[in-house]
Amino acid sequence: MHVPPIPHLTTADPELAALVESEAQRQHDVLRMIASENYVSPAVLEATGSVLTNKYSEGYPGRRYYEGQQFIDQIEQLAIDRAKALFGVDHANVQPYSGSPANLAVYLAFAQPGDPVMGMALPMGGHLTHGWSVSATGTWFRPVRYEVRRSDGRVDLDQVRDLARRERPKIIFAGGTAIPRTIDFPAFAEIAREIGAVLVADIAHIAGLIAGGAHPSPVGYADVITTTTHKTLRGPRGAMIMTTAEYAKAIDKAVFPGLQGGPHNHTTAGIAVALREASQDSFRRYAHQIVANAKALAAALTEQGFDLVTGGTDNHLILVDLTSKGIGGKPVAKALDRAGIETNYNTVPYDTRKPFDPSGLRLGTPALTTRGLTEEQMPQIAAWISAAVDAAAKADESTLDTIAAQVRELLAGYPMPGWEPTPR
Repeated sequence: MHVPPIPHLTTADPELAALVESEAQRQHDVLRMIASENYVSPAVLEATGSVLTNKYSEGYPGRRYYEGQQFIDQIEQLAIDRAKALFGVDHANVQPYSGSPANLAVYLAFAQPGDPVMGMALPMGGHLTHGWSVSATGTWFRPVRYEVRRSDGRVDLDQVRDLARRERPKIIFAGGTAIPRTIDFPAFAEIAREIGAVLVADIAHIAGLIAGGAHPSPVGYADVITTTTHKTLRGPRGAMIMTTAEYAKAIDKAVFPGLQGGPHNHTTAGIAVALREASQDSFRRYAHQIVANAKALAAALTEQGFDLVTGGTDNHLILVDLTSKGIGGKPVAKALDRAGIETNYNTVPYDTRKPFDPSGLRLGTPALTTRGLTEEQMPQIAAWISAAVDAAAKADESTLDTIAAQVRELLAGYPMPGWEPTPR
């Protein structure tokens, strides 16, 4: 049953309530290893499901276009103040609806259509909104894409510097969606300063690790920091943009009125709760445990004969290259899903397969760490993954079902925030 309960939804729309309950049961019963997913606390669930969703609030605290903002202003300011304190920044905007609009606001603030902008190429581990061709950012601006080295899968900062000097991008993005190693923010900052570019650190994946001291911070190096508020930060699905004082006005104007109308006040409240949680010592321990689990899992996967991009991980994320296994990432991800291990197929650097059927598998440890799993369980998880890969190659569905039952048995001993099995 849900914590908090959902009796009114159950009465008003039993069909939908049953689907919500089924999804909660699914989240309870599987190892959720998609690197961008997590579990939020019951407090975050309560905030995002509150009456704050009723209120429209165009503008910023103290400067609204609608009346009745006496408490909304305080809630948003609370989220702003907590973000500034937690990350040590001059300014925070907590209104972006998600990570992509947050990044789009950066373009609106600092570039004109057709300007050169630099980001990591999507197949190398970058993000769509860092100038990839199918994104508006790659259509409206002239993308300059840096890559990783073939030899070790790490960012080639010499290439970044050479490209920046030649193309003179207005914006440089550091960060991405499949980067298993520490991002060298000081090196990116040096390159950006040399050519007069705005350096944007997209920390969507690692924000919780930074907040918990498990990854170096871009503060003091990046002019602008964008992030989602879920993933490792363990908040609701929203976003923030943090800046130096110099860039605060441009970013605020880009978010509203540039791209958005009224903020989602219930999400803002959920962000405020998550930021308070992230300031606790327990969250710091959690962030470090995420990394410890990822390192232990990477080592165990290597022992099982898997090839890992960059040879391992420094953070929450592992990128597996399945080429040597003779099977693609898509059939493996589907087999693992049946086996109770939720992942996503993913391209690997210099992939020879198509993006919808790539060679890679992306794994993450944030959600399983929230459930309370530690390094002790990582070898078993690696063994399950290995067995599932072998089963996928043989179309052995019975083995996948056996693994799923073993996963459920393991997870029965690790509570899920926000839901618990109905007592029998």
